[in-house]
Amino acid sequence: MTTAVPAEGFLHIVVGYDGSPPASRALDAAIRLLQGRTGRIEVVWVAHLSTAVMMSAGAIAEMEEGFDELAPELRAQAAAQLEGHGLAWGFERLQGVIADELVAAATVVVDANPGQTVVIVVGSSSQATHRMVGSVAVSLARHSPVPVIIVP
Repeated sequence: MTTAVPAEGFLHIVVGYDGSPPASRALDAAIRLLQGRTGRIEVVWVAHLSTAVMMSAGAIAEMEEGFDELAPELRAQAAAQLEGHGLAWGFERLQGVIADELVAAATVVVDANPGQTVVIVVGSSSQATHRMVGSVAVSLARHSPVPVIIVP
């Protein structure tokens, strides 16, 4: 199903971002969506702990420290990609299940801006295992309360 984004009104775009090529394509798509529109891009990085890591308190602490170091790098990478476009944007680091956290971020924006358009933009995964067990994009497409744009 395709839902057109209205050309009028304020457009909030929540972009799932982890610095990967698919995430960079998603951010590029968000930039193009806002050209000639009034809006804001929320770049959201969701730090995700794997099930194996969650079994060890020491591993969790080590991963969280790594996340703290990675967040400024990802923000700077997103800033460089957004530079020169004159768009309003922000960066947020969340932690948890990626699809759930992106939906939560979009829901916060919806609740704070009733009547305004909110969409989530993510890149499609190129990992073969995601074709069998699913991906963030598939989960969002099934469960998001706002429109989702999946960028190839």
